[in-house]
Amino acid sequence: MPSLIKALAGTALPHAHHPWPRRIVDVETWSALGGQLAEGRWTLAGLWGDAGAVHMALYDIGRDETDRSEMAVATLPCPTGQFPSIARHHAPAHRLERTISDLFGLEPVSAPDNRPWLDHGRWCVRHPLGTPTESSDQGSPYAFLTAEGEGLHQIAVGPVHAGIIEPGHFRFTANGETVVRLEERFGYAHKGVESLMAGASFERAAHFAARISGDSTVAYSISYSRAVEAALGIEVPVRAHWLRALMAELERIANHLGDIGSVCNDAAFALMHAHTGVLREHVLRQSNNCFGHRLMMDKVVPGGVTADLDRSGEDGVRALLPMIRKAFSQLVELYDETSSLQDRTVGTGTLSHTLALQYGCGGYVGRASGRSFDARRNLAYPPYDALRFDVPLFNEGDVNARVWVRIREVEQSLGLIDQIMAEMPPGEISVAVAQAKETREGMALVEGFRGDILCWLRLDPTGIIERCHLRDPSWFQWPVLEAAIEGNIVADFPLCNKSFNCSYSGHDL
Repeated sequence: MPSLIKALAGTALPHAHHPWPRRIVDVETWSALGGQLAEGRWTLAGLWGDAGAVHMALYDIGRDETDRSEMAVATLPCPTGQFPSIARHHAPAHRLERTISDLFGLEPVSAPDNRPWLDHGRWCVRHPLGTPTESSDQGSPYAFLTAEGEGLHQIAVGPVHAGIIEPGHFRFTANGETVVRLEERFGYAHKGVESLMAGASFERAAHFAARISGDSTVAYSISYSRAVEAALGIEVPVRAHWLRALMAELERIANHLGDIGSVCNDAAFALMHAHTGVLREHVLRQSNNCFGHRLMMDKVVPGGVTADLDRSGEDGVRALLPMIRKAFSQLVELYDETSSLQDRTVGTGTLSHTLALQYGCGGYVGRASGRSFDARRNLAYPPYDALRFDVPLFNEGDVNARVWVRIREVEQSLGLIDQIMAEMPPGEISVAVAQAKETREGMALVEGFRGDILCWLRLDPTGIIERCHLRDPSWFQWPVLEAAIEGNIVADFPLCNKSFNCSYSGHDL
């Protein structure tokens, strides 16, 4: 079987693209790649539009999922405004193609679903990133899919929800209390981020990247910064890499603690929610003590980081770790021994291994269903290539498995921080970012707490962003939630939904 790079027998670019190759392909190669995705030869990492072209990022994790992955980008020019649909071969491309159509007006030929996705008819323009035209659509009713059968009824939930939560619409078709079909509709949190980034300096664009999804601000900033650094050939100081990893692991712990408690709360076990909330607050306060911001927003920038770790921060982290370990181990024991809680989480919202593989589900969603991929390991970047950690893996695919992945990842992150604090090198924390004086492109794949975050960008000779695409892991997790809830009761949806905890904002761009 040829490697992914050899399979992209296309034309090289007239300018640099780092660290992985991008090739301009013809229609036949593009369609062949779609067929190979359907066969499971590659994993779809991203599919996005550009001015007169579409791009598709693929990776191959090899025969052994612990092997280092190979990654590449295929680009198909669209002089007629059309391109062969990948979704007709490979279902995970559905929503990505609909988004390309909404934003750029490029038509996926023979696509199974041509409904708009992010465009609700409220933008005043159509195809804002392509050839904008005035929109006369005033938000016509969305054509939800139908289901037929005796005794079926529909339940509409959202986009406005009862709690403090982002907007999203869920349309259930149920037979009594059993869910027969769930269909999602998103786009309510669309902010026009990719449009705002186009034409911005890379420094200004960093602020937008950090705000794609606030709970993953560190991971997004690392992904964006690494893409800029790859494009411009920048060598970041070693200490900056280690500080970035410290921030990323603090972010991961805080979010996992919050999720574990919230899942338990949705199963009417508020005690766990209260205690994990306290631990999460300790992590956030220590993050603020170390880096001057509870979420560490804007602390990772192209060229390094903006805040160093002083003696007070070091002492605070070293005091935090044993406190978290002691309290967390007791909470894990409480979770594992509470039978009423296990009754709600075990066997609920099961995602099959097959679907997790097909959609390339990252993070705890994929790893709870037996898909062992972690960008920190499979596409190792500094300092993770010098750190020791395990990637927890479960095969049950239910709510309980997704909780246990989070539990084990908290433990692994604590171990990583131990190593980071013991081996943190001295030195500078940033370097000046020089302009390349020619068009450059860069790409990065970084492991956030939800899974892998992709960033691809193109810089003009003056350092201005021509195009930047950021892909949240939720793009490949939201669709499989629809499958995981089938056959469960409606009352278990909040539990299933929280166990996935996909991002609305990160998805809606």
